[in-house]
Amino acid sequence: MKDLVRIVVMGGLVAGLAIAGCKKQEAAPAAPAPSAEAAPAKEASNVPPLHENNIVSIALGSKDHTTLVAALKAADYVTSVAASGPLTVFAPTNDAFAKLPEGTVENLVKPENVDALREILKYHVTTSAIQPSWFKEGQTLSMANGKKAIEHVNGEELSLNDAKIIARIPAENGMLYVIDTVLLPPEE
Repeated sequence: MKDLVRIVVMGGLVAGLAIAGCKKQEAAPAAPAPSAEAAPAKEASNVPPLHENNIVSIALGSKDHTTLVAALKAADYVTSVAASGPLTVFAPTNDAFAKLPEGTVENLVKPENVDALREILKYHVTTSAIQPSWFKEGQTLSMANGKKAIEHVNGEELSLNDAKIIARIPAENGMLYVIDTVLLPPEE
């Protein structure tokens, strides 16, 4: 847990200082959730009381993010994402998880695969409340797992790697960007 906090803080400081320039991205409605059940997950432990506008509260209240919430619980990361921040979370929708090969999510939430799940989840988080105007075409963003993601700007449309940002939600502890594709960390 201390390593995650260190990675998030260091990566965010670098990213926050390095990012500049584009127009504001307006929120768009999130895609509807698929009818399939979310992946099974263990219950989160030690969940702190949450502000109603906390990143975790927003995800918990979203019918489009049940798979992400299940993954956060399976990785025991609910408390980390509920931290005071500031954090930026790129939150894949249920439809984004459904694009993964069949059985991927179910396999990742198994206790024996928690390290791989945590690596993927950390690739969706950076420090600072990254504002849309800070995105710059081709600029890299340091993620909590120490890997880099590439920002893309096409007019008003923003994306990270190949994940299109379909909405943004300011939160009490940072910023939540709803994305249409699960971010997978680059291979070494």
